[in-house]
Amino acid sequence: MFEVFAFGSSGWGDEMLMGALMTVLVSASSLILGIVIGIIFAACKLSNIFVLKVIANIYTTIIRGIPELLVIYLLFFGGSGAVMYLAKIFGYNGYIELNAFTIGTIAVGAISGAYSTEVIRGAVNSVQKGQFEAGKTLGLNGYGLYGKIIFPQVARIALPGIGNVWQITLKDTALISVTGLVEIMRQSRIAAGSTHEPFIFYTAAIILYLLITRFSNILFDKPRIIIQKDLFQRRLYEVRINV
Repeated sequence: MFEVFAFGSSGWGDEMLMGALMTVLVSASSLILGIVIGIIFAACKLSNIFVLKVIANIYTTIIRGIPELLVIYLLFFGGSGAVMYLAKIFGYNGYIELNAFTIGTIAVGAISGAYSTEVIRGAVNSVQKGQFEAGKTLGLNGYGLYGKIIFPQVARIALPGIGNVWQITLKDTALISVTGLVEIMRQSRIAAGSTHEPFIFYTAAIILYLLITRFSNILFDKPRIIIQKDLFQRRLYEVRINV
């Protein structure tokens, strides 16, 4: 049974590992893009400008309110149509197919961004207003205020939520197989169809997803522990000074 996972031309081991690597690359790229989007739209939701708040609310409501697969289809087919429409304006009438990795990353990143927005917004709101006022009283603003006082607290609060967003992002990568990108699910489907052993390869896909999840949880827990330790040491230092 296990000979189907041999490496080289006699098995599917190397193909499955390449599919796992592609899954990790798409997930990591999408999460990074999602965090960037989340920071931007969280800032819009926290701003005092009404138009920015409305735009951010529309984005999060639409993305979280429709199926992820529909978002991927919309960007994959709609994106190609939009690019070809622009190309026709400049005189090019041929078919343009967008890169599956790029579209997959943008689509999953847009989904991740909607959830990251709420995580980051909630983390900022969880920081006591007195922290902002204390920083301003000390003459801190801009980088000094947010980089040294607010960001460490926001990161500590947001990291568990970002970890959950990572899990959502990792599972959403299974949907981008519809674009032709060969990740774990598509590679499992190809191997299962070729060998007529669907149970074996889909079980292998489950194991790969669980392994990725396990190792990624360790990576997310480590910085959270470091941040909590740093904050504890700061508070202990403040207590000693007050005593």
